[in-house]
Amino acid sequence: MKTRRLAPWGVIISDVLLINASMILAYWVRFDLQWFRDISYHHPLSAYLPFSALFTVLMLVAFRMDHVYQRWRGRSWLDQVYRIINATAKSVVVIMAVTFILRPLQYSRLLIFEAGVIAIILLALSRAVQNWVLTYLHAHGVGVSRVVIVGAGEVGRTVMRTIVALPGLGYQVIGFVDDNPQKGETDIGPFKALGPLRNLSTIIEEGDVDEVIITLPWMYHRKIMSIVRECERQDVSAKIVPDLFQMSLSQVDIDDLGGVPLIGIRERGIGRWALLVKRGVDIAGAVVGLTVGAPLMALIALAIKLESPGPVLFRQTRVGAGGHLFEMYKFRSMREGAEAELEKLRELNEADGPLFKIHNDPRLTRVGRLLRRTSLDELPQLWNVLRGEMSLVGPRPPIPAEVDLYQRWHKRRLEVRPGMTGLWQVSGRSLLSFDEMVLLDIYYIENWSLWLDFKIMLRTIPQMLFGNGAY
Repeated sequence: MKTRRLAPWGVIISDVLLINASMILAYWVRFDLQWFRDISYHHPLSAYLPFSALFTVLMLVAFRMDHVYQRWRGRSWLDQVYRIINATAKSVVVIMAVTFILRPLQYSRLLIFEAGVIAIILLALSRAVQNWVLTYLHAHGVGVSRVVIVGAGEVGRTVMRTIVALPGLGYQVIGFVDDNPQKGETDIGPFKALGPLRNLSTIIEEGDVDEVIITLPWMYHRKIMSIVRECERQDVSAKIVPDLFQMSLSQVDIDDLGGVPLIGIRERGIGRWALLVKRGVDIAGAVVGLTVGAPLMALIALAIKLESPGPVLFRQTRVGAGGHLFEMYKFRSMREGAEAELEKLRELNEADGPLFKIHNDPRLTRVGRLLRRTSLDELPQLWNVLRGEMSLVGPRPPIPAEVDLYQRWHKRRLEVRPGMTGLWQVSGRSLLSFDEMVLLDIYYIENWSLWLDFKIMLRTIPQMLFGNGAY
């Protein structure tokens, strides 16, 4: 199963062809179309073949340095494009340096720059097509590894939320086993509880299992080794996730000292300085959003007022970071008095856990239905962001009644400010179960970065346009 993480040879061959094609297209743009500057004389394409070969080698070396092919599965398109741009920039700079040292004045340095730009475009498009094909194949069960997780403790849940957050990894989790009755008999979102460890042998035989991921504490090393031997007997790959003395995997930082592995401890969740940076981005984004979006919000307010009586804004108490209560603002999308009708509709609830969702909620107005579909009803939350009660990106802000029904592990999502959008909102929205939402929220907290926030905000745009899973 080691090769699962490596890019297929077809991808590498495709990259080589596209890199060389970028040089050919750059030659055509530079000398046949003569963009930017007219040239009366130039060398034939064959004279640029050494540059094309050097460009290809440099790009592959840069990909190797960034582990592009070694860590292929589970990377988002934006991550892949970032590494393509990084590798291309390095390669173009090196080639430029070579031309300045050798001083081949008869060659066009602008062509090399154009080749880099074209390479970024071609490789980015190639990755988009490859990811779409891979997603399609995974959806139809092709190239997917059927996995059983052993252990449903904190380490096991870390594995689960990583699989939920990164569907591109291509794992189909059959379920999990655990000797603790409270864990081994209770489903966690899409992950099925399959009972105690003694069921594992039968599950492997009958479930067509490809891989077993063991997340037990090291104190059970004998049991771990017996599971590994059983997997070997049944020709199934076994992977062990070290719990590192019950520490959360999000706190582990792995480095090496001349080949000697070093394990360090890093700050859990979002650090103090990171929170300051995130707050600065929130303030800037809220100010820009409120300023630029003012005309649109005025039109929405007018449409709400013309269609139905009642206030334009809907105010509701929500739970923020650390369990603090605050008043959240939204454009009113339901008729006045809709909150009083909630108990009458309780039996129509389509969501699991403490959530309440109805696909065709009869309380919605026509304008409100459109606002919900496009998430425009949430624009007033920019004021909550400016006040510091919310963030642009973060977990969904729950109501107090929901929090009262939380299990202990659910409450980890309250460690940071709630957000206008978040990882679960761009991963299926209302189509996800409540436990899946929480798993994604915790994954976000443990893996936060500005780059992750940026990706989530970019992915929010098509979700707003197409309204997938929103109601």
